[in-house]
Amino acid sequence: MTRSLAEVREALAKGESPEAIVRRSVDAIRAKDHDIGAFLHVADRAMDHGERRMNPPPLAGVADGGLRMNPQPLGGVAIAVKDNIVVAGLPATCGSRILDGYVPPDTATAVARLEAAGATVVGKTNLDEFAMGSSTEHSAFHPTRNPLDLERVPGGSSGGSAAAVAAGMVPIALGSDTGGSVRQPAAYCGVVGLKPTWGRVSRRGLIAFASSLDQIGIFARSAIDCAPVLAAMAGRDPLDSTSSDRPVDDYASLAGRGIDGRRFGVIAEALALLGSEERRGFDEALDAIRKKGGVVETVTVPLLTQAVAIYSIVANAEASANLARFDGVRYGERAGEGSLSSMYVTTRSRGFGAEVKRRIMLGTFALSAGYYEAYYGRAQRARRALAAQLAKALASVDMLVTPTTPGPAFRLGEKLADPLDMYLTDLFTVPANLAGLPAIAIPFGHAENGMPLSVQLMGRAWEEASLIACAEEIETRQKAEGRRQK
Repeated sequence: MTRSLAEVREALAKGESPEAIVRRSVDAIRAKDHDIGAFLHVADRAMDHGERRMNPPPLAGVADGGLRMNPQPLGGVAIAVKDNIVVAGLPATCGSRILDGYVPPDTATAVARLEAAGATVVGKTNLDEFAMGSSTEHSAFHPTRNPLDLERVPGGSSGGSAAAVAAGMVPIALGSDTGGSVRQPAAYCGVVGLKPTWGRVSRRGLIAFASSLDQIGIFARSAIDCAPVLAAMAGRDPLDSTSSDRPVDDYASLAGRGIDGRRFGVIAEALALLGSEERRGFDEALDAIRKKGGVVETVTVPLLTQAVAIYSIVANAEASANLARFDGVRYGERAGEGSLSSMYVTTRSRGFGAEVKRRIMLGTFALSAGYYEAYYGRAQRARRALAAQLAKALASVDMLVTPTTPGPAFRLGEKLADPLDMYLTDLFTVPANLAGLPAIAIPFGHAENGMPLSVQLMGRAWEEASLIACAEEIETRQKAEGRRQK
């Protein structure tokens, strides 16, 4: 298996073919994924996950049983793609029965750009149904397990992608991040997760959950590995009117600027929510920043504590509108007979799982006559106020720093009976989505049970290069400390 882009480059330099390098990832999936369940569909072969067996059509880039490669910047790089991002020739289920068997005719812009740069898609990863969840237990097909402890969740909703990278099956995976669905599973699985600025990466081909919040993000073993992947994906897409025409930075070259002299804002309201164990790990990360020359200051974002409530109303309202198309007529496998309304009810009742139904009903209620202003209108005003507070904080510092999650990965089944407790695992990640800001999760330290902890950096819009640079320095510091302790 090939864990990082540096290992891919090293293998290429030694004369190994891109095809052979990618094949190692396919072999690693074959060897490991029966225990983990990171993948729903795998290119080049059928794979059995319990009762689930898929025989996908040939993937673009796969011919005559072999993977077509080309000597581009990402040649030899195997990528896994979350199953709500379409790839021509591979099923796109969104982890839902309602899309079971759907094979899209086109490829998402972000994926197509990676393929043009030489990357090869090796499969589609598991997720909470329609990206609604924080543990990948809400997939209609099977849960995904954390590779570091198979009795714990990998996070969600992009848990399959996080697990695939953490287990060394692929060096790079794509996920979607609506309220933390890249950064939270990255934290639980001990890998890096980057959410770009909203509009930095085209959303064409990302099946929508909440359009004003969704963004395609990156999982990698290190922060610097995110740089060439983001560079390949980013930029204006004429087929996505929400994508930005702002020039794309050379993220790799800018990453060397490091931490020295930068100002980091610690959100006071976040500190107040930490337990002693999480606070100890976070303080160690702050100490690493100081030792690298960073200046740590305290800032205040009073609405941080209301972020999950604001997010829940906005995201569920947008979800209720976006998922209306899955009705058995426009999209989705049709079920039931009789009148049109009866068919709608039967199709959606059978096709959607409990969590998706819960969020559609909550969102529809928030948008209904008589309640729109009381819920959705107030949530949008609160969202703007939170964004203003974050902008004010970022006017005095270069970036904000928080824990990525309130604690380490929890056990499978632990939070299924309490949806609110599950939602609160995204407490520190949802503000970046509500404000459209870039953020990156970096593994740092371990809890007493041995599971990884993580620190999050949140920056100003379009400043992904600064986040990658500082994340790389924090990683370097932790690795140095680890070597000294050994």
